[in-house]
Amino acid sequence: MTSTHRGAVRTRLWRDGVLTAEDFPLTEVSDHLADEHALVWVDLDDPAHEQMHDLAAELQLDPHAVEDALARGERTKATRYPTHTFVTVYATHLEDGVVDDRVDVVSRLRTTRVSAFMLPRGMVTVRRGGPFEIADVVDRWDEHPDLLRFGTGALLHGLLDVVVDGQFDTVQALDDAIETLEDGLFDDTAATRTIQHHIFRIRKELVLLRRVVLPMREVVTVVMRHRTEQDTHPELDSWYTDLYDHVIRATEWTESLRDMVTTLFETNLSLQDARLNTVMKKLSGWAAIVAVPTAITGWYGMNVPYPGFGQFWGVVAGTAIIVGSSSGLYLLFKQRDWL
Repeated sequence: MTSTHRGAVRTRLWRDGVLTAEDFPLTEVSDHLADEHALVWVDLDDPAHEQMHDLAAELQLDPHAVEDALARGERTKATRYPTHTFVTVYATHLEDGVVDDRVDVVSRLRTTRVSAFMLPRGMVTVRRGGPFEIADVVDRWDEHPDLLRFGTGALLHGLLDVVVDGQFDTVQALDDAIETLEDGLFDDTAATRTIQHHIFRIRKELVLLRRVVLPMREVVTVVMRHRTEQDTHPELDSWYTDLYDHVIRATEWTESLRDMVTTLFETNLSLQDARLNTVMKKLSGWAAIVAVPTAITGWYGMNVPYPGFGQFWGVVAGTAIIVGSSSGLYLLFKQRDWL
């Protein structure tokens, strides 16, 4: 059972890859870590400072890493300390869009910072920020229980795998949103203001997503290098290689979407200019057509004699000139696609 309130704690204990205990108190963590055959996991959901510092004192965690875990604006990174490795990553998800145009530029991207302390026989995870289903990570471990025989590397792999999969889903959702914008971009019935709001919002979301996705390559590289130097459980190498490949794909996909949004923005501006030119051509064409009868009736309206003055045929001639000139201009502009 997973608790969702602030300061909630979840614990698990495996021995030789077999789950033997769950939801035991934090006071027993250090005792279990002393067992050479044990693998311990502790999860803290938005812990209070006192709770985190008490656990750090018991496990002898580096104070700088503890400070980073409690901070809210820490960047994605992996840092090695003498007694443990500290990893910070961001899980992402995209909320449903807001229909109201007045708030449509508000970003839908939500991030949850997940920090992990990698101990020789255990892992402590600290979650800060938005919602993150830690149950998905537990399910990933339960899907491959044989990997847990290989220690904390298996725990970290399951965590990073879920985070990267979530980032993939976010990139996919943004890609679908961009495709929808592309379809509406050339639709003359679509509201230009709405499209501009959507493009601006997606640009904001991609900037934030890129900020948390790009450093994932460095994180996985540091973890893989550390494992290689220690030469521990090479059975996990293929799993980490596959994870690294997923990170590269997510990074490249994010970069390509950034270029697509830039192109979309520039295309939207070009189409607006083209539509404006079309409108100006139509207005100019109709203005020229209206100017002809205005000029002719103004000429005939003068109080001076003119051919046909006071005669019925003069009215007919004037009307014929107006109709003929206006029709000629209309056909000329229509032929040149001005109207």
